[in-house]
Amino acid sequence: MSAPVTPPLLPPTANGLPDGSRNGNPAGIGFWALVREDYLTHGMDPLSQGFWALFWHRFGNMRMDVRPRVLRAPLTVIYRVMFKVTEWLCGIHLPYNCQVGRRVRLEHFGGMILAPYSIGSDTVVRHNTTLGIARTSDLAGRPVIGDHVDIGAGVVIVGGLTIGRGAIIGANAVVTRSLAPYAVAIGAPARVIRYRDPAEIGDHGPVRSVGSIEDHDETSIAIGSGA
Repeated sequence: MSAPVTPPLLPPTANGLPDGSRNGNPAGIGFWALVREDYLTHGMDPLSQGFWALFWHRFGNMRMDVRPRVLRAPLTVIYRVMFKVTEWLCGIHLPYNCQVGRRVRLEHFGGMILAPYSIGSDTVVRHNTTLGIARTSDLAGRPVIGDHVDIGAGVVIVGGLTIGRGAIIGANAVVTRSLAPYAVAIGAPARVIRYRDPAEIGDHGPVRSVGSIEDHDETSIAIGSGA
């Protein structure tokens, strides 16, 4: 398997998200280099709503490097205003303290509620998707989305589950249980129909078949850490 690229996960707070007290952008790359990478990932389209949602997400994290708090205050005002503008104009809700890896592509726009614990690198998310809590009584139960995950339009992923590296989730699927790496899942509730070839994302290993185990209940999935 190729080297993991998702940054180490930060400790959660009572609402299930990192506390946001420090810069949660991927390590090993500066802010403007990260913005350039996001721009290239979105086809160098300056009007891409997904690019701008990620820009203000990265900005929201970058400002946390400014100390003390009083010097950061103007940047915080800018972030909070633009966070709301992004919700209104782009239909994308992506709080800065949701950890987001590199080369994430928000393929379309509108109806995107993106509040999982984290989204891995090289992941694609499409419109009308909900990633977050299953119920208000369990704010800490947020999904962890691995690297190279492909999420179709209209997908719902809720609860404290893990979507393994390289998984594909078909349009309008409802995922409430963890998915193993390279799983291809469809339906409501989602079920695994096959496993993709790891070579499709540059990994090595055999192609797994859907066997007698309960594929959805694999909760111990290595997503990886590192730059």
